[in-house]
Amino acid sequence: MSDTPEAATSDTLVTVEHRDDGVAVVTLSHGKVNALCVALLDQLHDIAQDLTRHAPRAVVVTGGPKVFAAGADITEFAERGGAEPFALAPPDRVGEIGGAFLRALNAVAALPCPTVAAVAGVALGGGCELALACDFRIAGQGSRFGQPEILLGIIPGGGGTQRLARLVGPARAKDLVFTGRMVDSAEALEIGLVDRVVEDDKVVEAAIAQAAALAKGPRHALALAKSAIDEGLEVSLEQGLLLEQERFVQSFTTPDAAVGVRSFLAEGPGKAKFD
Repeated sequence: MSDTPEAATSDTLVTVEHRDDGVAVVTLSHGKVNALCVALLDQLHDIAQDLTRHAPRAVVVTGGPKVFAAGADITEFAERGGAEPFALAPPDRVGEIGGAFLRALNAVAALPCPTVAAVAGVALGGGCELALACDFRIAGQGSRFGQPEILLGIIPGGGGTQRLARLVGPARAKDLVFTGRMVDSAEALEIGLVDRVVEDDKVVEAAIAQAAALAKGPRHALALAKSAIDEGLEVSLEQGLLLEQERFVQSFTTPDAAVGVRSFLAEGPGKAKFD
């Protein structure tokens, strides 16, 4: 029996369910399309920070059964109180919004445990970027992904030019960013944007199942492996190999190594049960 989700209020745009299997389910809850306004991003950042401190075994991020997130709240980019209602906000305001995206999505990406995005419906713009901030993406058959910012005469500002290129390669990232086109679940799977496609009504269930399986693994070793891979992508191969060695040695100082090595010597491989 899992804990019930925190009760949502009119000001609660992100909820968290802490399950007995060690999985925390983070759900966006902002209207019909889960527009990523600054208030939602601030709540997501705070929740990710709290999850980092309290360390669940794995995290699922979802927008619910109908839509993941349709992108930024474009109305926040309009100038407020000016004579022209469709005038753009000044650069400092745009920078504040971009900073909210950067803080929130970086906090999700930095979670020291496996993360799975459960994508039903559309994941566009900032919604796609949020999915990219997770370790894995499970998509519904009817889901669609895209970075349509170019159609507004702007570019992605939440990782769409960086995490996307690292995931699918620069040429495919440029195709999606330059054209602003959407891809369906089949193409997303083909280019490596998603890891698995399931029936639309099974997305959250499948993501929780994958997260729960990972949650049974060695908590400390998984965190070290994640940091080695993610941080290694930012440096040269030589530096990455040195980083791996540091994390490798560090892994032997954790309770996971004591349990895993002892279990291997006593019972053979694959029998360890980690705390």
